[in-house]
Amino acid sequence: MTKSSPTQPRAVPEPATWDARLARRLVTPLVGTPVTPNHLTSLRLLIGLGGAYYLSLGQFWICTLGALLIALSNFVDHTDGELARISGKSSKIGHFYDLACDALVTVLLFLGLGFYVGVHHPSMIVPAEWLGGIAGIAVALIFYLRMRIESMVGKDGTKQASMAGFETEDVLYLLPLITVVNGMTPFLIAASIGAPLFAAWVALDHQRVMRQAALRRKGSAHAKDTDGKDFQTAR
Repeated sequence: MTKSSPTQPRAVPEPATWDARLARRLVTPLVGTPVTPNHLTSLRLLIGLGGAYYLSLGQFWICTLGALLIALSNFVDHTDGELARISGKSSKIGHFYDLACDALVTVLLFLGLGFYVGVHHPSMIVPAEWLGGIAGIAVALIFYLRMRIESMVGKDGTKQASMAGFETEDVLYLLPLITVVNGMTPFLIAASIGAPLFAAWVALDHQRVMRQAALRRKGSAHAKDTDGKDFQTAR
């Protein structure tokens, strides 16, 4: 359930990335209004769905519009989290809704790319639609595993690496440019290779976190047994 919030923004640390900083400035006037983070998440979802649909149609200029919508959707994705932080409207349901929308938009993005490339290159050795599906499934697995990791060790365990104010996902801002220069095919091929490799890396990290959690539980149980024996001995 969404918590009530003050009419003034809360003092929270400055975001590490440029787009998140811009997003915070844009949503600051929304503090104390009826607009909630979930509203912005829904807006991000609608923009992303529209972008993925336009990408799938296979027409150059419509595809470019779709790429612009995907880039905009990627930016709007930062607004809900920033509003939640500065307004105190954080909730577990809202966080899960945000993650689900992220996963859905990203999966449909790659499927849309697959259909676009399939229209222009129907004779590829591996059908472009399959490549989009491979990348999409890998991305879905990544989101699922990261959600599991976060449930065990918190958000810090799934924090993306950033450099000079940019994150890995910021490559989506280049999607309109990639579309204009007809770079969708190599981009899709790279995604169909890179996404499964990254999913494998996240799977290994998930196994590491599970082992550490099991060791902590075992150590806690051993400590309780030891305390019980010491107490009995003292008696």
